[in-house]
Amino acid sequence: MSSSEQRRRQLAREKFERQQKRREEARLRTRRITAIVAASVAVVAVVGVSAFVVAGKDDGKDGKKDEAASSQSPEPTPSESESKAPAPPMTIDKKASYTMSLGTSQGDIAFTMDAAKTPQTANSFKALADKGYFDGTKCHRLTTQGIFVLQCGDPKGDGTGGPGYNIPDENLTALGKAGADGAVTFPAGTVAMANTGQPGTGGSQFFLVYKDTKLPPTYTPFGKLDKASLKAVEKVGAAGVEGGAGDGAPKLAVEIKKATVKKV
Repeated sequence: MSSSEQRRRQLAREKFERQQKRREEARLRTRRITAIVAASVAVVAVVGVSAFVVAGKDDGKDGKKDEAASSQSPEPTPSESESKAPAPPMTIDKKASYTMSLGTSQGDIAFTMDAAKTPQTANSFKALADKGYFDGTKCHRLTTQGIFVLQCGDPKGDGTGGPGYNIPDENLTALGKAGADGAVTFPAGTVAMANTGQPGTGGSQFFLVYKDTKLPPTYTPFGKLDKASLKAVEKVGAAGVEGGAGDGAPKLAVEIKKATVKKV
């Protein structure tokens, strides 16, 4: 590979991580502002208390309005409430494999998760899918330059949403050791967790790799797309990004109509 191509990919990775960090910082600012407003409202006697309770309930509704991704979405430290919120109790069979099926506006997309290698991730995704967390959400981000991923799992659709808890990183050595550029190859068909750029900050956002992509080995690889599903994501990638940029909302909108996780 030419030095210019290596440099282009390095710049793409750095841009990817900077954008994830900005999204998380915006999310944290929003949460701090919300907390200050809620605290102020709570001081205003009975009416204020009622407003505070409603706001608090809405903010945590089904755990859909907190978090980080990124696409996998790398970023800073999680907020205090997120870091203290419990992840779902372990209910899956750690020796089994599970298939996550996404019925989307661009066709069915499915991938297999190996619970033995990523038990916390597989368990979280099953718990979220079982309660309809992903239903009606959009894959909000497509990258087509240097990094080739479609990012999904954010109920807010802007890269800042999540379940209100974090899960640990898993399986980080599966793709080998990082090279001199600090990256490993995420092969086409890989499904990995987005995070905030800090350890243990995965939530609900994940990304689907549709073309071999080099990234730091800090994103939990937890799934593998089947051939038909990879073709569906490749089609979305080939259509490009809205506005002609290399990073943004996909031209072919991908709405997850129904997500299910079943034991293989």
